[in-house]
Amino acid sequence: MELIFILPILFLVLISVKQINQYERGIRFSFGRYSGMMEPGWRLVWPIIQSYQKVDIRTKAVDVPDQEAITKDNVSTRISAVIYYKVKDASKAVLEVENFYFAVHQLAQTTMRNVVGEVELNELLANRDKIAQRIRDIVAETTGSWGLEVASVELKDIILPEDMKRTMAKQAEAEREKKATIINSEGEVIAAENLAKAAKLMAMSPGALHLRTLNSINDISSDQSNTVVFAVPLEVLRAVEGLSAFVDKKNSKK
Repeated sequence: MELIFILPILFLVLISVKQINQYERGIRFSFGRYSGMMEPGWRLVWPIIQSYQKVDIRTKAVDVPDQEAITKDNVSTRISAVIYYKVKDASKAVLEVENFYFAVHQLAQTTMRNVVGEVELNELLANRDKIAQRIRDIVAETTGSWGLEVASVELKDIILPEDMKRTMAKQAEAEREKKATIINSEGEVIAAENLAKAAKLMAMSPGALHLRTLNSINDISSDQSNTVVFAVPLEVLRAVEGLSAFVDKKNSKK
C-alpha cells in the first residue's frame, strides 16, 4: 500500500530534478512570476506550478556582417566587425529583453552605421581602434540594462569602392615620389656644399690639387682598359713656361 504513494512521489521528484551546468544559470518562475536564480548543480523545478529557463553565461562572439555605411565626407564603405560579450545578470537578460542575442546583433549593426557616419574616411582608416572603442561604448551603454557586459569590439574589414582604391593608390604613389624628390634634392645640396668646401680647402693649400690629381691618375691606371685624357694643370704649364724663359735668357747671355 505504501508503494502506491511512494512511487508517484519518487517519480515526481525525479522528473522535477533539473541540471544546471557550471557555465549556465537558471531562471525559475513560479506561477509565471520570477522567483529566483538557479545556481549550477541539481535543482528542483516542480511541474505545472514552476518552470525555468537556462542562460549561457560564457563569452559570446557576434559576427556582424558587412554593413553599408557612408562616411562624413560622403564616401560609401562596407564595414564588418566582431563583438565579444557575456551575460552578467541572467535574470535581466531574460526579463528585460525578448532575445538578447538577436537584440545585440541588431544594435551592433545600427551603431556601426551611425559611428561611421560621424567620421571622415581618413579617420576611419587611420583610427580603427578608436572607432571600435566608440562602437563598444555605445553598445555597452544600451546592453548594460539588459544584464550584458560587452568585452570588446573588433573591426574586421573596411571595404572601399574600386575607384576610391585607385584614387588612394595614385595619391600614395605621388606622395612617395614627392618624398623621394625631396630626399634627392637634399642630398644634392649636401654634396654641393661638401664639394664647395673641398674646392675652397684645395685652393687654400698649395700642392693639394696636384696630390688629388695624382691620386686620381693612380686610381684610373689600375684599369688598363680605360683611355685617359690627362689635362695638365695651369700651374704646371706656367712653371714649364717660366723654366723655358729662364733657359732662353741664359743662352742669350752666352
